[in-house]
Amino acid sequence: MIFVTGAAGHLGRATLNHLLTTYKVPADKIIAGTREPAKLADFKAKGVHIRDADFNDEAALTKSFAGVTRLLIISTSSMEPGVRLKQHLNAVHAAEKAGVKHVIYTSMPRPDTSAVLFAPDHLNTEKALAAAKIDGYTVLRNNWYCENLLYSLPQALQSGTQYTAAGQGKTAYIGRDDLARAAASVLASDKGGKNTYTLSGAKEYTTDEIAKLVSAATGKPLKVIHVPVEGLIQGMIGAGLPEGMAKMFASFDVNTAQGGLAGNPADFKKLTGIEPHSFEDWLKKNVAVFAAPAAH
Repeated sequence: MIFVTGAAGHLGRATLNHLLTTYKVPADKIIAGTREPAKLADFKAKGVHIRDADFNDEAALTKSFAGVTRLLIISTSSMEPGVRLKQHLNAVHAAEKAGVKHVIYTSMPRPDTSAVLFAPDHLNTEKALAAAKIDGYTVLRNNWYCENLLYSLPQALQSGTQYTAAGQGKTAYIGRDDLARAAASVLASDKGGKNTYTLSGAKEYTTDEIAKLVSAATGKPLKVIHVPVEGLIQGMIGAGLPEGMAKMFASFDVNTAQGGLAGNPADFKKLTGIEPHSFEDWLKKNVAVFAAPAAH
């Protein structure tokens, strides 16, 4: 039995789709875990089992993971200090108690050296997996989603300016659907062992290069303005963001400037047998979304 946590989210749903269509896993061999079962009615209709999966309740998770062979822990989105790591540790401990054979976890690139403020959540989850009494695990260090750009670029296109402290640091953006395909490939296989893969896109891009591509695709001018990190933080606070969130977002730029999001597609191809989609292809499919500020 295969279990996908966070199954009602974008990555979870895409992973379920790849399990069913790309890897032809029978629906009755798949369990989708969620706190919102109504959102998975379409998968239930296909024969996928639906179980409750509340990462805040280790005992309940242990029951939910009963009989599971391969488990995907999709990292949670909580930004409250200490909460996400506690949720992840609940899931790892529950998997151990339930006798899950292989755990797959969605991490981030270079969590041991990353300047991103939530990197310790991922690093300590990886350490917990390594220490757990389970037969095997696979860590998928997912690079920045192409979709992350939908949170900031629509607004930047409206004003015509984008502020960054990333300098000439490059990011190997990869589409969420490709990351789902990679996760599904590990879930659908019977490969054991303890492995770590960094999943990155086909090419690396600076902020200026991304801006030029998006500007050309949308026909809207977009000027990149390079600022110091402190200036970026103050600008976000001035725009209404709480200081903690401003510092969190600024840490993304610091990490990029330090080369923390560079990468190559080798690991993705090793897992899936294909090349990841290019950023340009992703942009063509999503260019219309950039027209609306709240597109994400």
